[in-house]
Amino acid sequence: MSHLIRSTLWLGFFGAILAAWWMMYAMSVSMDLDLLGRPGEMGARMAAMDPRMPMDMPMARFGPLFAMWAIMMAAMMLPTLVPTLRSYEDLMVSADGTRAGWGGVILGYFVVWVGFAALITAVQLGLLFGGIVDMLGIAKTNVFAGLLLVAVGAFQFTRAKEICHGVCHSPMMYFLGHWRTGMAGGFRMGLGLGAFCVGCCWGFMALGFVGGVMSLAWMGLATLFMVLEKLPQVGHVITKPMGAILIVAGLAVLVWPFIAGA
Repeated sequence: MSHLIRSTLWLGFFGAILAAWWMMYAMSVSMDLDLLGRPGEMGARMAAMDPRMPMDMPMARFGPLFAMWAIMMAAMMLPTLVPTLRSYEDLMVSADGTRAGWGGVILGYFVVWVGFAALITAVQLGLLFGGIVDMLGIAKTNVFAGLLLVAVGAFQFTRAKEICHGVCHSPMMYFLGHWRTGMAGGFRMGLGLGAFCVGCCWGFMALGFVGGVMSLAWMGLATLFMVLEKLPQVGHVITKPMGAILIVAGLAVLVWPFIAGA
């Protein structure tokens, strides 16, 4: 029976991942975007709209935009939770972990992600009304896009990234050092792990303002890299090279207008 329960829970977990990505796809289609985030005729008109126009525009209001980010957070972050849940599964055999604690870990992560979704929603609205991104959340200038790429790339080399990535890369060590029993204990550990996870991955979510927050291909690549960073075999190997790639890409974006105009 325990095997059946475990299989059912994992199927439900992966079903939630698929559902979140399907909802992201549906939102992209409703905004007239293709899989690369490129707008069609209607999408282009939406991107060019002034957020201060006296008409109801969901992308210029906190509620609908927050719902969009919450769904994107689920789609992007749930796959990265797999190693953490597997580590907890191992401790259910060797320690006194429980299914309630397993659920508490997920709930703790969820609370942190929702909080970050609210924060980045506020950031996007500030950028939107400041004229830095358009209605689709894409940077209007090469300067902002290039500087954001450089900033996220540079973060890959910082001590903060190293600490956060170390916890996300080895959740078992975090569990052993902060072990709590039951659902309440799992929730507390989920909050802590979720905070380190956001600290590790915030930059790749913020890069949505470069490639398009509703681009399934762009956000899919960001999700893939966040998952790879958590793999024991390759996680520590790819972090700094990716930082270097982002810095070079950012510098290329910054100088390209001068090269093209030469």
